[in-house]
Amino acid sequence: MSNAFTFVILLVTVVTFGQLAQTYIKQRAKPPEPNEDIENTLRKIDELEERIKVLERIVTENRYDLKSEIDAL
Repeated sequence: MSNAFTFVILLVTVVTFGQLAQTYIKQRAKPPEPNEDIENTLRKIDELEERIKVLERIVTENRYDLKSEIDAL
């Protein structure tokens, strides 16, 4: 009877560790789920970068310099 009990305990232990290992491997292989806050922040950063590019282009145009000189008078 002792051998049967030991076998059952060993079998339960092996199955449990096998399931734990399988779950761990699945979780490791899964890409992280996108976070909505991070996506919104990245989208806003992209929009701001585009606006900065437009502003830089406006400031570096010759017409802006001429308008600044006229406004300075």
